[in-house]
Amino acid sequence: MKRTILLLIFTFSAIPNTIVAQGTSQLGTPHPSPQTFTGETLFAALLEHNLSRDSRLHDFSVQRTYVVKDDKNKPRAESEVLFSYRAPDRKEFSIISEKGSGFVRKRVFKAILESEVETASGKSDRDSSMSPANYSFELLGEEDVDGFHTFVVHVIPKRNDKYLFEGKVWIEATEFAILRIEGQPAKSPSFWVKKVNWVRRYERIDGFWLPLKDETVTEVRLIGKNTFTIDHGNYEINRTSAVDNETIQTTAHVR
Repeated sequence: MKRTILLLIFTFSAIPNTIVAQGTSQLGTPHPSPQTFTGETLFAALLEHNLSRDSRLHDFSVQRTYVVKDDKNKPRAESEVLFSYRAPDRKEFSIISEKGSGFVRKRVFKAILESEVETASGKSDRDSSMSPANYSFELLGEEDVDGFHTFVVHVIPKRNDKYLFEGKVWIEATEFAILRIEGQPAKSPSFWVKKVNWVRRYERIDGFWLPLKDETVTEVRLIGKNTFTIDHGNYEINRTSAVDNETIQTTAHVR
């Protein structure tokens, strides 16, 4: 029973790693002025940003630290993982070190990583991407966050799906990149799960906005609160030059 509930705790935890905006907006399309932005035009600007990023990002590697803590803030399990991406759709991972519950490491950490690899390669039929097919945007206002001016939007799922979310997204007002996401599952993954909240923060590294930290807090009946975090650091980025199509490597140490 306890193992079943632990799996339910992290059903929604894989979602932040599959939020990749896809779209067909045309690069170079003029953006409307801030006064005329709507949720729809912001969504289009976000999709355009991601298309531009994807055309420039050749490959990168990042060191991730996966940690699960119980309601007393005591670690259940921890894994250090080297994760790599190569355009357009190849993702791989290797485990550097691990400790704690073997069940959590295998059935939670490894399962999330394998799911991310399958989704990127197109082997998974689960679509949880932030795309017009799955979500609509509603502009809530503007806000300064971590030194950046942002547009704040309400993200609304178009169907009740435990792999989609409802929440808020902070979009940087100059580059139209995601700076922060907060959300809850569009559908509860189980009767046992009372509440799930997660936050993802992004950092600008060598011109690319990449994940910095994920935190998922889950409240489960009879068990209490569990916290799952993923720290992303020590990025090594290869970007493609738009001038001569050369690949340029940049190393960024982020913790």
